[in-house]
Amino acid sequence: MTKKQVLNPDQVKQEIGNYGDKIFLNSAGSSLPPKSVHEKVKEYLDLEEKEGGYKAVETMNQKIEDFYQQAAHLLGCKSHNIAFANSATDAYAKALSSVDFKPKDVILTTDDDYASNYIQFISLAKRYQIQIIRTMNHENGDLDLNDFREKIDTYRPKLVSVTHVPTNSGLIQDIKSIGEICNEKEVLFLVDACQSTGQIAVDVREIKCDFLATTGRKFLRGPRGTGLLYVSNKALRDGLFPLMIDGAGAIWDKEADFSLTPDAKRFESWEKPYALLVGLSEAIRYLNQIGIEQIEAYNRELMLRFRDNLQSIHEVSLYDRGSQKSNILTFRKKNKSMEEIQRVLNENNVFHSISSKEWGFIDFSKKNIEWAVRLSPHYFNSFEEIDKTSEIIEKL
Repeated sequence: MTKKQVLNPDQVKQEIGNYGDKIFLNSAGSSLPPKSVHEKVKEYLDLEEKEGGYKAVETMNQKIEDFYQQAAHLLGCKSHNIAFANSATDAYAKALSSVDFKPKDVILTTDDDYASNYIQFISLAKRYQIQIIRTMNHENGDLDLNDFREKIDTYRPKLVSVTHVPTNSGLIQDIKSIGEICNEKEVLFLVDACQSTGQIAVDVREIKCDFLATTGRKFLRGPRGTGLLYVSNKALRDGLFPLMIDGAGAIWDKEADFSLTPDAKRFESWEKPYALLVGLSEAIRYLNQIGIEQIEAYNRELMLRFRDNLQSIHEVSLYDRGSQKSNILTFRKKNKSMEEIQRVLNENNVFHSISSKEWGFIDFSKKNIEWAVRLSPHYFNSFEEIDKTSEIIEKL
């Protein structure tokens, strides 16, 4: 990797195409990529138009392989631990399908898991009669690690799965402590880092997880239709592979058997959107060039300012829990409907999202709400934008 650049939010914003006068606060949904990402995708598509898909892969092989190096640098692993995926859910499902569940096996998870993940758990429960057990939270929203350890000992789960940063709140889960317990108890550990990778440091050496799934379109600022999966050396040595494996992951070398690809690419599909893969590689390279440590430090100060601003407005309720909070901020304002808030934000060109109960059913049930406005700044946002948005919300 080359020498790190000093983080300059204004310069980062200038390197976004057509930012204009908007205030973009929806990086937890689908962020704004650097112009260089668009250029790399277009360059690859132009080459496919000229040479065809197969030849383009040969010509661009080094740039394709660079994806695995960039992703490995970001996550603190080796390139053989990285698999490309079409989304975080694609990566997550492939990891989940590699576990040989039997009736009465237990998945241990939390009240704050992502909807798509939990739907997969329910599907497994319907088909294979597994059990879904959840760890308790403390009053402030943090995981109760004593309860977690007790449930590990009581239920002997086949898999532990935790969402690092839930999509519906600013909570940051203590996945490092969970990883230490799972490592000690020799339990498979799957992490959904969909909302954390790119905004805070995510190092698999510290987490000690067996799998980690993430997306390209959120805080990594890559193209939609991209994601990646980290697979640990232990999972590879143990011969884990996705249920629906194809010619990318195995070689058909016996009439009734196959030999696994030795690295994490056994979790890939043979057909890939290579233009998007190269775009994701460029997005991660761009982030690595700045350094996740600088980005995390800037984001932390940005969000401290934002939360302080909104907490000073007495009609505003914030719904983010936990002792550690992320770039996701959820709020409502007293006597203001979702439609009223959205209308004013739209009129002021503030890009935002709505978190609804269906994406965090258990968490929102505990909070006794059906929706919350979600704002998710990133390191290209300025403190001036944060203050302006706060004023808009105060005047609602």
